[in-house]
Parts: sequence; C-alpha cells; structure tokens
Amino acid sequence: FSGGTGKGTVWFFGKAEDLEDLRHDLFEAGFTPSRCYRRRRRHTVRTTCDTYHVSREETSFKVASTSFAVLMAALGAPVGEKAAQDYSVPDWLKQAPRWHQRLFLAAFFGAELGGPRAFASRNCNFQAPMLSLNKKEGHVPSGRRFLEDLGAMLEGFGVAVRGVSERAEQVNADGTRSYRLRLVLSSTPESLRALWGRVGYAYNRGRQAEGLAAVAYLGCKQQVLARRRKAAERAVALQGEGVAAGDIVQALEGPHVNRRFVERSLYGARGSVRCGAAFEPFESFRRRACEGLGTSGMVCLRIAAIEPVDLAAETGDPYVYDFTVAHADHNFVAGGFVVSNCGVRLMASELRREDVAPRAKALIEELFRRVPTGVGVGGAVKVNTQTLRKVAVEGAHWAVKAGYGTEDDLGFIEEGGRIEEADPGAISDRAWERGRTQLGTLGSGNHFLEVDYVAEIYDAEAARVLGLFPGQVVVIIHTGSRGFGYQTCDDYLAVMDRAMRRYNITLPDRQLACAPLRSSEGKAYLGAMRCAVNFAFANRQIIAHNTRLAFAEALGLKPGAAGLRTVYEVAHNIAKIEEHEVDGRRLRVCVHRKGATRAFGPGRPEVPVRYRAVGQPVLIPGDMGRYSYVLVGTETAMHETFGSTCHGAGRRMSRRQAKKAARGRNVALELEREGIFVRGASLRTIDEEIPEAYKDVADVVDTCALAGISKKVVQLRPIGCIKG
Repeated sequence: FSGGTGKGTVWFFGKAEDLEDLRHDLFEAGFTPSRCYRRRRRHTVRTTCDTYHVSREETSFKVASTSFAVLMAALGAPVGEKAAQDYSVPDWLKQAPRWHQRLFLAAFFGAELGGPRAFASRNCNFQAPMLSLNKKEGHVPSGRRFLEDLGAMLEGFGVAVRGVSERAEQVNADGTRSYRLRLVLSSTPESLRALWGRVGYAYNRGRQAEGLAAVAYLGCKQQVLARRRKAAERAVALQGEGVAAGDIVQALEGPHVNRRFVERSLYGARGSVRCGAAFEPFESFRRRACEGLGTSGMVCLRIAAIEPVDLAAETGDPYVYDFTVAHADHNFVAGGFVVSNCGVRLMASELRREDVAPRAKALIEELFRRVPTGVGVGGAVKVNTQTLRKVAVEGAHWAVKAGYGTEDDLGFIEEGGRIEEADPGAISDRAWERGRTQLGTLGSGNHFLEVDYVAEIYDAEAARVLGLFPGQVVVIIHTGSRGFGYQTCDDYLAVMDRAMRRYNITLPDRQLACAPLRSSEGKAYLGAMRCAVNFAFANRQIIAHNTRLAFAEALGLKPGAAGLRTVYEVAHNIAKIEEHEVDGRRLRVCVHRKGATRAFGPGRPEVPVRYRAVGQPVLIPGDMGRYSYVLVGTETAMHETFGSTCHGAGRRMSRRQAKKAARGRNVALELEREGIFVRGASLRTIDEEIPEAYKDVADVVDTCALAGISKKVVQLRPIGCIKG
C-alpha cells in the first residue's frame, strides 16, 4: 500500500506460462491484472557462506487494485517484508474444507516448495522435501507456528511431517540476525505420493509435471518391490519343499529378479528388499515417460507384464460363478424386446460431509425446488416438438449446447451421451406431446436424486482413479425418459401384439411382447427406443446442471465452487447392439439389459480413457435409509454376462405392502432423526419407498462381487434425498 495506507498493489513473479494461468484466474475473479513485464534484473544475496551476484530475466505482472490488496490482506497474506513480521495460517483456513486447504497449499508450494529431487548416487530414491522460511530474530516463534500449521494441514492429506529445523544465518545491515526455518517432510513413498499426487503445485506447470511423473515412478517402484518380495518368499518356500537352488533360480529369474537376488534370499544374506540396479533411474524415467508431453502433467507408462491370475491364491475361491438363463443359447441375447430407458448418474464434489452437514436440510429443499418430481410433472424445461425431435437425436449433446452443463460431462456418459440411429419418425404424436414439458424432471416411482457421502472404500486404487475419497460428498441421479419413454413403450406393445400373431410367437405375459430383431416392427422399435434413450441422457444432463445450481445457492458458494463433476452415467433397461466373444468368435449381438446394467471390464474402448485401467464404473443404488455402491466392471463379466451386472436391490414389498407397513408412522421424521433429510412429491411417495420395502443391496452387491462380474470400490451413505 503506497505510504502504508494508500493505493494497493500486488506483484506476481514467475515463469511466463505460469503467470498467464494466474492472470486468467484473476480475470475470472473480476480483477484486471496488467500485462506481463520482462526485464533483466541483478541481485546480490548475502548468506553465512558467501555473497552471490545473480543476473537473470524476470517476468512479472501487477494488480493495481486496492480492493484486491485488501482482500489478500483480509485473507491473511502478510503485507510488506515477510521476514520482519509475525503472521500465521489464518483460522478460517484451518477450519476450511479439505479442498480449500489443497488450493492454498498447492498455490503456496508452486511458489515456495522445490520439485522432486532424486539422490545422485541412488537415483531411484527421493530426498526429503523441505519448505524453507526466513525470519529475523524476534519473529522466529511465529515462523515456527506457521510451518507447524502447514504440517498439520498436510497430515490431513496423508503427508507425513518429520518436524521443523532451525539454523542461524547472516547478520543483516540493520544488525539483526536472520534464521532459516525448514519444514521437513517424510521421504517415504506413501508420503511423497500423497504430497505430489493429492496436493501438488498450482501455478507452476513444470513442478506439477515433475511431481506427477514422480508419482507414476513411485507406483512403478512399488510394483517392482512387491514382485521382488513375492519372489523372495516363493524362493524360501520352494527351498523348504526340497527344490534345488539352481531350479529355484531358473523358475523365478526374470525382470527385476536376478540370480544374485534369489541366492541372497535363499541363504539369508539379503536385508530389506530394494528395487535393484536394473530399475530405471528417475531422471531417465521422467525423460522417457514425459517425452513430447511438455508440462501437461501426463505420463506414458508401459505394460510391465501380462500374467494369468490364480483365483484360489488371490481370492481363496477357485470357482468362477456362471449366471445363465434357461435357454440353449446360454446367453442374454434377446431376439425381441420392449423397454423404456432409465439410468443412473454419479456426480462427485470437492466437498466433504462436514462441509455440507450444517446446511443439508436447506440443500435438499433447494434441490426439491429446482428439480420437479412426481407423476406427470413438467416445468423444468419446456420445448416445442421441433426442438424435442433434436433432443431425441442429439441426447445430452443438445442439453450442453443449450447451456446445461459442459462438454466435460459428455466424456463420462455411456455412449458419450448420445446413441446413434435414433429415428424420430418412429415416435407417436402422443409421445411427443407428453415429452415436451418433462425435460429436467425426476418423475415418480423409485426415481430419486440423493446426496451421499463416501462411507467406505474397498479398492483404494480404483477409488483414486475414479476420484473418490473418504467423506466426499457425491450425488446420485436416478431417472429416465419420463412420459416420453413410457408412451413409446406403450405404443409399441400394441405393435408387438400384432407382430407376435404375424410371426406365430406365443408368450405367457403381454409385457414380454417382442418381435424379430430384423423385422420391420423390430427395426422401428429400435429407432424409437433410441429416441427415448437420448431423451433420458438429456434429462439427466439438465438435472445435473440444476443440481450444481442448487449446491451453489444452498451452500452460499460461487457457481462451480462445489466442484461437482460427472464421475459416470450408465443406463439400465436398455437394448444395445454390441460386440462380444461368443464361442471363441467376435460377434455383433443385441444385449437386452432389463433389471441389469452395463459392467464392461478393463481395456474396453467404450470405457473412458481415465478409467480404462480399472474398468467401467457401475452404479448400484440402494434405498434411501441405508447405502448405495460404486463398483467397476470385470473381465469375467465380459466372458460370462456380456459385460453386465445387477442394477439395484429390487423390492421385497409391493407398494401396497409398503404403504401398509408405513401406516401411522412419519417416515420422513424417522429418517431425519438418523441425519437423513427426505422430500417427496407426497407422503404416499415416501411411504411407498420406505427402506425396508427393498432388499439389502449389500447382499446383492456381494453376490455379484463373489461371482466376479463386478468389483466393489466404495460404499455411499445418504445425507438426503428427493423422491418423485
């Protein structure tokens, strides 16, 4: 501030590309930074060791704004010379949500913390990161407290802290002595991966890229160490069985396991397992894995090995369980079908449960206000028939172009949010009329929008890949094509009735009505069903957009501050043409998932690149009082169930039985006493959906996991729910 109280100015220094990122964010926040300046600067630095003269080109910009300077000071930034004043981590930041703390730490580290440094002689191990802070005498205690507070925040991210060191430095021109304080962090692989992977560096692309490369490198190193430990244990076991040493070496020798390692394991000369001399040094790995990727933060890894899995050894169960239908074809392919599309979207925020809890009831009320519910209800988005025909072809893409959400959502929706070959000409006038007012609405029955938190993690790596962490607030949206899809289904029941007589098909129940896939009736229905699928994609996209608005309004956040992103959206009650292996041959088949959902395993091109290593996310809702689950698809499902698994718990009571069981009770109040806030279109809706009306979804999920057709990743528990 000029003269201490005048015009406020804030200067930023760094690399040009990093400063441009900063300038962009400042513009977004409503401030006007200057252009970047470049000039040659000369500095003289005096230390206890020597005096250094440095000449370099300096890049900087300024924000000449008193309001911005006051904001920074009010948030706790020191004004003036940092070494000659007391300041601390402000209380608001200590109490802030973890994602707020991460934003601060990453930006601070981008400026103040060095990047990963491997030892010169042992280039596969990293030096302990140290954050330095200079203080003049009299201000050392506050500097120590500041670093200790940073350490406490870091521990919340899984970063281990070894302590704060202190060293006397030079005597300054004013006669005072300076001291260097250092926050010393742990160099264990787990701590380093947490530091560089969970916190990282903001506004410093180079260090962020180095940190992510180091995270990938440490992951490779851990895999090699695990392989070597397993080889050492196996060597000792074989020796105990009387196998000759030479035969043991021949059996175990391979990448990263050489003769000397095996022999030292056998004769007790080996200490703790290390990665070995053949393991690639970090600098070599970084150059190779990041070649051509610049400072994007991306890392290219190579497949280390493809090996058969011993089920008995890995799971204790040597059997793969087979779910089949009673049919000679031994599969789930249907020659004819009538379905109305439905699906589930999972959105993950950067908020934690404790961030939302104080305003949970207000959040549910705001969601109930913004997302219409109930039978036949419309009102969120009304369009004419001409526009609705575009929706039926473009799906979620239409919604994004209309301003509901972003392109980022589309990459995490099954089929990219649009199924091809939809035929608007196959839709009736009555279906167009019913659908015209129902975009962005939840509907009735078992459809819901639920706010949950991550209660338990079963597969830490898969959870990391999906971006899920303990206590994280997430949203499940379960709805479909509303009256548009229902009318389409109803229209084609009559078409199928006539077709069955024409093709001499006899069935015990009209609801099973079908027609041959390649018949004119079958082709027409396929085209109409795809229109309903695209309507459902657009419907969930609009609801997701309004969910983001509700979070911002109810929690008093800026738009986007909750960080709600689409983890994945997957359909159920749908028929799709897919390619699968049948009796050793790759065939295009029609997979009809009724009461089932897609569960493609790792490596399938239909799975988003980000998830391809772990498999497609599978979303399994439970009931509004217990829990839901996130799973991933497996390779077993690809062979046994055409990449399918269960899609929910299923009812154990009819709606009439549920209403009878709820008679005389206030179900919403019962749930509120358990910390779960529920709003429904009517009391009848809530009564019909009481938790005990459903099977325990944990039993269903465990069965699928034991069968190997999907793998548990996390359990979600409800904070609140709106019902149709």
